[in-house]
Amino acid sequence: MTFLTGLLVLLHLVGAAIIVGTWIYTLRRPTVSPGQFHASLLSLVTGVLLVGIHEMGDGDVNHAKVAVKLLVALAVAVAAFLGQRRTRRGETVSTGLAHAVGGLALINMAVATLW
Repeated sequence: MTFLTGLLVLLHLVGAAIIVGTWIYTLRRPTVSPGQFHASLLSLVTGVLLVGIHEMGDGDVNHAKVAVKLLVALAVAVAAFLGQRRTRRGETVSTGLAHAVGGLALINMAVATLW
């Protein structure tokens, strides 16, 4: 179970790194890539699995923190979905939507580490 938890944490961090890294890379010409959407789903799914594993074990889970992180992660996934859909259609992605994806992911990382 320790290996599974470690693997899920690794994948969770990789997803967050892809979202924020792509956001920083495209900062001058903000857009949302399909990779950011897939990375948001990766982070969302692995986060839910990590909470489930901790609930099954003896660890205490801060449910308020998990709820906040889940809501922010859902907002990132929805914004990334809308942005990547516009990108695939060849439409311009608004600057606010592109910054929402990266900024909310960064806020979610801050909640995880500072709360």
